[in-house]
Amino acid sequence: MIFENWMQIILASRRVYSQIITKQQVQPVEKCPSYIQLCETFKDFQNEGRGIIQNMKVYENFLSESEEKSILEEIEPYMDKLRYEFDHWDDAIHGYRETERLVWNKTNMKILDRVRNIAFPPQVAQLKHVHILDLAKDGYIKPHIDAVRFCGDTIAGLSLLTDGIMKLVHDKNKDLYANIFLRRRSLYVMKNSARYNYTHEILSNENSIFKGEIVFKDRRISVICRNEPNYNKEI
Repeated sequence: MIFENWMQIILASRRVYSQIITKQQVQPVEKCPSYIQLCETFKDFQNEGRGIIQNMKVYENFLSESEEKSILEEIEPYMDKLRYEFDHWDDAIHGYRETERLVWNKTNMKILDRVRNIAFPPQVAQLKHVHILDLAKDGYIKPHIDAVRFCGDTIAGLSLLTDGIMKLVHDKNKDLYANIFLRRRSLYVMKNSARYNYTHEILSNENSIFKGEIVFKDRRISVICRNEPNYNKEI
């Protein structure tokens, strides 16, 4: 009799535990931030959906208007000397000009320090040069995954001058994709699975739609910080 009672308790405990695990597995991914639009297919791939939510962050209004102006005033004189290119070395970008910058004025260095403090843990080695990518009004970035030999697991970018849509598409399952709304003066931080498992692109105006609404992209400048490559990561 005692043995039967214990067996009933054990079986009941297993049922409760099973119900808890099941609820965790089917946690809806609809609870994603307003800046992320997941495709319907993620309903059958809950873990992947949560991976995007956890590893693709957008901090809206990260910059004030005066901070955006300060960065532009420092980089525009140099960018204006460059021509827009329409053939990228790895065919990833159309209509762009780019450079890297190591030295910044004190005001803008403080802004970049804020970016780095949010994006990277203190012990993570970071690339010292900041990537500046100027995308023309009719320019766009094609789907690609940044080469692991050039940078590590985190990419942090400021979006200047215009709103835009970044699209993520799973590298192994093209039916899994998400649109990310990058508002003007926002900061995005893409890391881990979002960085390694998904191609990312900036949509052209012909395809720039978010939740059924057209998002017009004008000239766009992104200021991008990265950490150093993980040389143990398989290339």
